[in-house]
Order: sequence, then C-alpha cells, then structure tokens
Amino acid sequence: MMAMSVAAGEDTQVLYGNFAFFVQFVNRDPHAPREELGEELLGAFSEISGLEASMEHKVVRQAGVNYGARMLTGPINFGTVILKRGVARSQTLWRWWSLFAGADDVADGRPIPANRRDLMIGLIATTAPKDEKAPPERNIAMGWRLANAMPVKFRVGDLNAKGADVAIEELHIVHEGLHVSGVAA
Repeated sequence: MMAMSVAAGEDTQVLYGNFAFFVQFVNRDPHAPREELGEELLGAFSEISGLEASMEHKVVRQAGVNYGARMLTGPINFGTVILKRGVARSQTLWRWWSLFAGADDVADGRPIPANRRDLMIGLIATTAPKDEKAPPERNIAMGWRLANAMPVKFRVGDLNAKGADVAIEELHIVHEGLHVSGVAA
C-alpha cells in the first residue's frame, strides 16, 4: 500500500484547517515526462462524493438445478468522483484540466494517455496534541487512489477579493480503478 504524504514544507495547520481531504498526484512511472504537473499537494476539499465501485453480476441457470441460479462476476464500473468546495495554492488542477480541454493552447484538447494521472485523496483526521498549547495535529487517516484519472468538469467558486487562494467549487474526475491506499496505524 502507498500512503499519502504531505509535501515537505506544507503547513497543514493554516491553509487547510477547515478542509478534511487533501488531493495530490501520484507518479505511476518515474520515467514519464510529467514535471509540468508535479506531485506537490494540490489542494484541499471539504466534501468528496462518488468514491464507489459496482460490479455487474451475471445470472447463469443450470439445467436440473431448480433451487436458485449461479451468480458470476461481471464488469466493474466506477463512479465519477466529485471534489467539492476546495482551495488550492497553485493552478496545477486547472493546468491538468486544460491538458484535456484544450485550454492550454498547446494540447488542443487531446486526452492522450500521458496526461492521465493517478490521484490520491487523503482523509485528514485531527487529533489533540500532547502539548495543550500546540495546535491540533492533522494526519492522514485513510487514502484512496484513483487510477488513470482524468478531469471532466471544472467549476470555479465565487470570486472573493479577501482571499489569495483559488476557490474550486467542483472538480469532476473519471478514473479506471479505485484503491484504498493507506490507513494510519
């Protein structure tokens, strides 16, 4: 299992204090030319839905067997993951979207395999610190890895001049596999 890590130098106490989910890319192939997206912490979201997988079953009736039928496994389908109400320090998520949508003025909206990424989603648990003067500790309690992910919808939140962070109202992601990636001991 691969556990999600917070990038070095990130202050998890300040920017993402009210958000329960961190999001970051995972490099599947260390030789792939993906430096433009990096693996830094991408942002934090307050709500995530669609972490689901369902299997279609096949019903097979056997001659001479009248009590029920055999159930066989069928194809697996994954739900669209929706990241809601997030903040991000950089434009990495927008750059990733633009690789597929053609908004980067280079890729022309070609969803080539090199643009797909594995995406980690980490559930953050807050625990009381040992020193009562210290801020609460935030650790990754559980993680999910979306294999071969691709963004399909990007919605910016209301713009507010009081903040310096980019607000993301919704980011919809389709993927080809859902894996539990880390559980804190």
